[in-house]
Amino acid sequence: MENNEISRNQEHELIMVAMYDALVYIALNEEFSLESILEGIYNLPYEEIPSYTKEVLIKSLAHINEIIPEFEKNMVNWRFSRLNNIIQAILITSYTKFKYLDNPTDKKVVIDLAVRLTKKFAEPHDYKFVNAILDNTL
Repeated sequence: MENNEISRNQEHELIMVAMYDALVYIALNEEFSLESILEGIYNLPYEEIPSYTKEVLIKSLAHINEIIPEFEKNMVNWRFSRLNNIIQAILITSYTKFKYLDNPTDKKVVIDLAVRLTKKFAEPHDYKFVNAILDNTL
């Protein structure tokens, strides 16, 4: 996959997949290389992977222990760890896009993208939860 062949929407999907992979490794308490994950997903050398993808993922992983408690503040009788990894990946990367990027994304855009990803990759009703939790947390 060449950089110029992917759209921004495809890039967001690949970011979510990479975050999902990282969360699986974290849950299994196994070491992993973000470079290897990205090279496998993009089928490109790390140097050719879009800088936006790398920025979102590096900052998501660097701030994961700050991000999760922000969601849990708005989750009544529920723990972030009980969410499936797809939803976790969408929420963590969404928070990063809004809060930690050098050029943060507008809240409405972040939520819209997260809802679209949720509708595509999660259970049919999960998008309502993602919409609500992001609206209350961002």
